[in-house]
Formats: sequence, structure tokens, C-alpha cells
Amino acid sequence: MRRSRNGSGIMGLVISAIVVGAIGFMGFSSKFERVDPKITLSKTAYWNFKEPINVNVEDASGLKSFTATIVGPHDEWVVVDDVTPSKVTKKSFQILPPKGVRNAEAQSIVLKIEATDNSLWGMFMGNTHKEEVTLIIDQRAPMLSIISSSYKIQKGGSAIVIFKAQDEQMESLKIKTSFGKTFIAQPFYKKGYYASLLAWPVQSETFSATVVARDKAGNETQGSVPLRLKDHLYKVSNIELSDAFLEGKIAELANTYEQTVGVTDRLEQFRIINEKVRADNEKIIHEVTSKVSNTMISDFKPIPFYPLVNGQKVADFGDHRIYSYKGQENVSQAYHMGLDLASVHNGSVIASNGGTVVFAQPNGIYGNLPIIDHGFGLYTLYGHCAELHVQEKDHVVSAQEIAKTGMSGYAMGDHLHFGILVQGIEVRPEEWMDSKWIQDNITSIVDTAKMFIDQQQ
Repeated sequence: MRRSRNGSGIMGLVISAIVVGAIGFMGFSSKFERVDPKITLSKTAYWNFKEPINVNVEDASGLKSFTATIVGPHDEWVVVDDVTPSKVTKKSFQILPPKGVRNAEAQSIVLKIEATDNSLWGMFMGNTHKEEVTLIIDQRAPMLSIISSSYKIQKGGSAIVIFKAQDEQMESLKIKTSFGKTFIAQPFYKKGYYASLLAWPVQSETFSATVVARDKAGNETQGSVPLRLKDHLYKVSNIELSDAFLEGKIAELANTYEQTVGVTDRLEQFRIINEKVRADNEKIIHEVTSKVSNTMISDFKPIPFYPLVNGQKVADFGDHRIYSYKGQENVSQAYHMGLDLASVHNGSVIASNGGTVVFAQPNGIYGNLPIIDHGFGLYTLYGHCAELHVQEKDHVVSAQEIAKTGMSGYAMGDHLHFGILVQGIEVRPEEWMDSKWIQDNITSIVDTAKMFIDQQQ
């Protein structure tokens, strides 16, 4: 019996619909995605043939397989062979030299990588990304030697280190410390030499500094800065808060800071101003004063800082202030990170050393605040000023008047809050106000280093 033409037509339409539907499904279903796996490597130019090369693979459909092969002039090693299908869209691998091989005879190797995803595209074979990267093998660590440094550093104080560091492929030079701060060295005097001021924070019980030179291949050399540590006992002040103070100065300040909006309790207002507002203001100061130029510095000879003529000390640097109120002990505390000086009403504030004004505006509890960059990571700040006579980006010279003393911000009387910072760390102003300390700990070290460097040429 012969099949009707209508029956054949319907069957053809059904088959066509199925085909079109299948194509549509394959075109729009995530199971048939057509994007190759994305691969990123931690090293793409140099390798020390020791540190692992980290490889991250991303794919929407997950990873089916991953292989990594190291190809040398005479040998070829498969160092990663992962063939376990996974629905995980991100996967990481570490590439290491073949077991038992720690030294590379060749000057370069080729790293071959192949990653296939779980997509059903390509006749259910998935999408495959292949990549070949030529890596220059560098197993020689940077040369590093400490040339000169301060003999000692005092808690809350400063020091200097000068060193030589060389590597054709140098990636970074840092000075790591025991308290988490990393100081940045500045090129010094001649090519291959570097210098940096160092600072030991008041709040840190101990101090150590290590120069770390690292090249692009991952080779690293470390050198400890030989500094004798000298402790210093800072004042601890127990201060009883009065209602007059809370209802007066604190109430006045609370009306100006957004951190105290909606807070009516005077003691809580004080806590917020003494802790939160202070922290926010000091964050700005630390960010502004952490910058270090990468241009070469050929000399560094600051003169003693005397910011206020006939200024008398009225509060110490590093004073740990602990507050109590009506029998409640330790309701708040803070460190006083500057030296308070007072002379006459609206006294003339002087920039003893030249520099560039990097901040000149109100800053919370510090009031009207100019900050000057003197180069080499050394900054000075002048708090509670009544008037500012400089603007940001102004260049000031030695003995120039930059402001008038006052009581703006968190100040109970007309005075100057004078602070010195080294790469964002507050240090003892007294050191930088002492010509003998500067000579013994800074300028003589610079001069000695320059003489040594000249002898090497």
C-alpha cells in the first residue's frame, strides 16, 4: 500500500522541526556553550624554575581536563595531568619543575598548556584552549648589600639605611618590618644604590627591618638592617573628664562632625570624637604622608625643625591618654602623636626646611592643617592653626611663615600641634629638632655612604 503524499509531508515537517529545535537548543543551551576556557598565569616571561607558576582556569561549563607540559631542548615533561570532569567554574593549578629536577640547563623553556571544558559543543568534545609560553629561566638571586645605616633606633624614633641592590630584571625593592609596615626605598646618589628613612612606631614593642630584593623570575635576596634598639618610656596620662568639658568643647565639636549626628549622650559623643573621628582624620594624614618619590636623591641634609619661635612644650609626643568619668575607668583612650607647642596668641608658624605643601585644609580634630613634604619620605604637619598662609602644591622655603597658631579642631587653647612622619608613621619630633641627633643619625650616614660609593667607581 502506498504512503500518501500528505503523510510524507507531515513527517518531513516533524523532522525539520526536530532538527531546528535541536539546533536552537544547541545554540542557546548553556550545555552547548562555545567559549574556550580562560587561562591566566602568574608568570609569563621569567621563571626561577623553583617557585610554582600559578594557573587559574575559568569556564562557565566547568573543566573536563587540564594538562601542562614543560619542553626543554632535549626533554619534555608532563607536570600536570588532570582529567577529572568538574562542574566547578574556576579551578587553580600549580606548575612545578619535574620531580628530581631543580636546576635548568637551558636558558629558556616552553610551557604548553591545554584546557578542555565540559561543554557538549564540538560533537560533545567541548571547547579547548591551547597556549604556549616561552619562559626565560633565571636562577640567580639579586645582589644585595647594606652600605650604611644608623647605629641605633629609638622606640618612636627614626633611622636611615642605604644599600646596594642590582639585578637586570629587578621587580621590587622593599623594606619589611616586624610590625607589618613596608618602607619603600628611593634611588640614591648613583645607579644601583637606594636609601630609606625608617620609623619605629610608639605602639610597637619591638622593631626589625629587612631589605627584600626580588626579581621578575621570583628570586629573592634579603638583608637585615643592623640597628641597635633603644627603648623609650612614654608618658601615660590618666585624665578625668568633667561635665564642663563635655558640655562645652565636646558639644561644640559634636555639632560639626557627621560621625556624631543623632548622638545626644555627651560621653558617647566624646568616645566617638576621641576614637572614630580621630581614626578617620589620621587615616587621611597617613595616606597623604605615605608617598615616596621614585626619582634619584643625591643628598639629604635637613636642618633642625623649629616651627614656633620661643615655643614652649605643653604636651608630649607619644603620651598615652586614658580617660575616666565619674568613677568609670578607661572610658576611652588615645595616643597623642605630636608635640604641642605654645608661645603667643596667633603665633607665627614657620617651615624650617623647604618642601611642597601636600595638604592645607581642615581635618577634623586637627583643625586647620597644613602638611609639608620635605622629600625622602619625611613630612611635617601643623595642627589647630587659626590661619593658613599656604595652599596645596605651594613650594615653601626655609623660614617661610605658613600659618598662625590657634585653637581650631580639638584644642582647648591657642597652641601648635607639631608632628613629623616618616612614610606615614608618626615619629618623635624632638629628634628632628636636635642638630646633633640629625648629624649623628642621618647626615653623617649619608656622607659615609657617598664616600664609599665614590670609592667603588
